[in-house]
Amino acid sequence: MGSSGEAGTLSASPGPPTSALRVLPLTDRPGWQAAGEVSLLTRPAWEQALCHLARSDEETCHLELSAVTFVEVAGVSALAMTAQGIPQGRRIVIEEPPAALRRVLDLFWPGLLTVEVMGR
Repeated sequence: MGSSGEAGTLSASPGPPTSALRVLPLTDRPGWQAAGEVSLLTRPAWEQALCHLARSDEETCHLELSAVTFVEVAGVSALAMTAQGIPQGRRIVIEEPPAALRRVLDLFWPGLLTVEVMGR
């Protein structure tokens, strides 16, 4: 997982099972895979994963979100703020996000060049 050597599981599930988020490092490329919901209750784990992405020195980091069922606007905002803060020449590739995530990014951050959305 990048040159930082950090790997592990980030999770937040203080609420009912439907409000859980599980974030694991990808094994085949730099980045993270998330499953569940990004909500008020799970945002700390989401923001921790984004922080790991921002600290990575990889040119391209991936966020695989095919198993994410919901992302609140504040979660998309945290992603956009992270993307705006990464050094020039780096990017975040978001794979298979919920449709709402793409719509919110397009609506509020249409010119965000450090994010590439693939799929869905």
